[in-house]
Amino acid sequence: MSTDAARPRETAARVTADDVDAAAERLAGVVSTTPVERSVRLSERTGAHVWLKREDLQVVRSYKARGAYNLIAQLDAEARAAGVVTASAGNHAQGVAFACAALGVRGRVHLPRTTPRQKRDRIASIGGDAIEMMLDGETYDDVSAAAADEALQGATLVPAFDDPRTIAGQGTVLREAFDQLAALGEPLPDVVVVPVGGGGLLAGSVAWLRERHPHVRVVGVEPAGATSMAAALEAGEPVTLQTIDTFVDGAAVRRVGRHTFDTVAGSAPTMLSVPEGRICSEMLDLYQSDGIIAEPAGALATASLGGALDVEPGSRVLCILSGGNNDVSRYADVVERALVHEGRKHYFLVEFPQEPGALRRFLDEVLGPDDDITLFEYVKHSNRETGPALVGVELSRAEDLAGLLERMDAAPPRIERIESESPLFRFLL
Repeated sequence: MSTDAARPRETAARVTADDVDAAAERLAGVVSTTPVERSVRLSERTGAHVWLKREDLQVVRSYKARGAYNLIAQLDAEARAAGVVTASAGNHAQGVAFACAALGVRGRVHLPRTTPRQKRDRIASIGGDAIEMMLDGETYDDVSAAAADEALQGATLVPAFDDPRTIAGQGTVLREAFDQLAALGEPLPDVVVVPVGGGGLLAGSVAWLRERHPHVRVVGVEPAGATSMAAALEAGEPVTLQTIDTFVDGAAVRRVGRHTFDTVAGSAPTMLSVPEGRICSEMLDLYQSDGIIAEPAGALATASLGGALDVEPGSRVLCILSGGNNDVSRYADVVERALVHEGRKHYFLVEFPQEPGALRRFLDEVLGPDDDITLFEYVKHSNRETGPALVGVELSRAEDLAGLLERMDAAPPRIERIESESPLFRFLL
């Protein structure tokens, strides 16, 4: 029997629009009312009227403070005295740290070892003496098991997504955005685009919309390397993905929650996935064109526009920009992935003859006038005649690749292109 089949069927409490409204009252004056802004860039790209809900400007730079505070604020005195425990990829831990510090509750957070240092430093800064951090796993699911074990000792588990109180808190993002658009005199959105990891934000959104505005279309966007909600909806129940790509750390979840799944499945949103490279391109566009620092999960919703998601010209689209906790040290990797995705960065193995002028001839006869070598590393000197080198070439335009390959075919050295499907390629990204 599989692990999934052996799991007992949990009874999920239905989250209602009234729960979201009550959470909004609980959060009033505690978390920031983040702005709703029109995106000129995305509106021009799509022909639609695109608005962004800027949760990257939230008190902990993501919407996660909402769900965490809504849950912990409802604990009685005995539960608060026993403390809380949670597992997180980083953002939820910041939300728990914020809530613990605000409410005077002791908390412990379990983080994957891959959690960016920027997020770890923020957790320590926000929580202060109220929070203790533990690094004890490679993925969110690893640390989730550790937190669940600790909760058996008496602390209250604060799930990152799979609890009705967390879900209701996250649903306040959309409720707040609709109130803001109404205050601006703007019509209701035709489409709401929500990033999806474990499903808490999506579940809270559909729980509120299905009762308050059932005709609004909801689109959930997952990273291509971690489509756990789409897999669950296809299977009819939460399933565990065997492998995931952890690059989009805020949404890299192997298995969605029972509460989140049941809520989402009852509303049947459109589910889409976006390649990690496309997410990187959108992160750079947000930074360079809009002056917005978004983490990979934060750019999920907007990355779907003009690609995975086709919207009607003139329609009104609301995208939730969910977080801005991006470590600056990751930008080199972000740029690399974006260039590869856009078809502007390519790698080759070149067997150079070991004679004077070989590299010069390669530069003169093979590279185009706007091409650039970004990596050159000899793999080994196999003999006196040839020396294979790993060469990275950046093109100014993706269309220049055809000409480059033609010149390589005509060049004297033996040249082998490293395709993205090659096992060797994973050592480059």
